[in-house]
Amino acid sequence: MKWKRSLSGVGTVLFTILGIVYIAPILIVLMNSFKKKVYINKEPFTMPSEKTYAGWENYIVAINKYQLLSAVGWTVFITIGSVLVILICTSMCAWYITRVQTKFTKMLYFLCVFSMVVPFQMVMFTLSLIADRTGLNTPWGIIIIYLGFGAGLAVFMFCGFVKGIPLEIEEAAMIDGCTPIRTFFSVVLPMLKPTYISVGILETMWIWNDFLLPYLVLDLNKYKTISIIIQYMKGSYGRVDMGAIMAALIMAVIPVIIFYLCCQKHIIKGVAAGAVKG
Repeated sequence: MKWKRSLSGVGTVLFTILGIVYIAPILIVLMNSFKKKVYINKEPFTMPSEKTYAGWENYIVAINKYQLLSAVGWTVFITIGSVLVILICTSMCAWYITRVQTKFTKMLYFLCVFSMVVPFQMVMFTLSLIADRTGLNTPWGIIIIYLGFGAGLAVFMFCGFVKGIPLEIEEAAMIDGCTPIRTFFSVVLPMLKPTYISVGILETMWIWNDFLLPYLVLDLNKYKTISIIIQYMKGSYGRVDMGAIMAALIMAVIPVIIFYLCCQKHIIKGVAAGAVKG
């Protein structure tokens, strides 16, 4: 028993150190976001003092000069819209694939799984051209593109969970007069809640932090996301404003961290439910 307690203590110390290593960069950025930009490069690892403290100046500059609130608004709209469309469309697709066993559904399933291994770099230039020509270079159009790239993982996870749902439950609903659509939304969808939550979390973190796809697709003269604004702070406005960049990074990171911490317990539960059933 002593060696077990010793091993547990070593594990606790090890994971505490790893936790500090992961949290340290965020804390450093947070500290520097309240410093005067002159001292960010000179004293990046020290706490703000009376001499270096800038208050909320960096945040005000990021919001007013670089229109960060507009970027936050578009990022929220794209993220929420894309995640909702992905969840509804892919869950219905997975239910259809699982319950209707034909060559077409099998091919559709393998195409969804295959899409996960296709590198984005192979299609990004063609995608950018098609988006411009078809009018998908807007926050509304990019939702459709995110559906295409996010469908593979979502369909794979939903299919694994649907296989574990007893078919007799759906047959009983059909006997009671439910149409297939009503059966899905009234019977199947509530039972998909664990996978809905885990897929929603994973897709939200991906879309919120994504830089390359919005940069290639969106009309940047009208629409910019948070990641694009941060890139513009560094490269398109002449002198680099490190204070504003630090403030923008905190405003971009904190919401998704809070969202993840509130929902993290559902990830493992949902992934396990979708992986082992069937």
